Amino acid sequence: MTVEIHGFYEPQFVKMKETFHQNFKDGLEVAASHSVTVNGGYVVDIWASHNDVAKTMLWEKDTILNVYSSTKVMSALCIHILVDRGLIDVDELVAKYWPEFTQNGKGNLPVKYLLIHTSGLAGWDTPITREDLYDNV
Repeated sequence: MTVEIHGFYEPQFVKMKETFHQNFKDGLEVAASHSVTVNGGYVVDIWASHNDVAKTMLWEKDTILNVYSSTKVMSALCIHILVDRGLIDVDELVAKYWPEFTQNGKGNLPVKYLLIHTSGLAGWDTPITREDLYDNV
């Protein structure tokens, strides 16, 4: 599979760019982007492929996509660091650390419920359509 990698990377990250490219060759990616910052500055900002099934539109630097649950890992790591430092207790209510969280009847949820997916917060009260999901307005 021929895939052109767009963007830039600092020379010390050439291996990362090669691995990114190899993922396409191995069929592990269809379209993707990858950015890395160090001390607030970009050292890698690369992307490749198309953003439509018909392959008529190239993936661009600012292509929008849904990241779904990819932030869960980072959030959990951050919370565990805070627990390790004694700055947060998973048995305490979320509202102790985030008072605004109490809105809409969420005042009695402990932090641990957010970490183990038992908070009951996900979902919509009314069914949504595909058009609702892609409404950018």
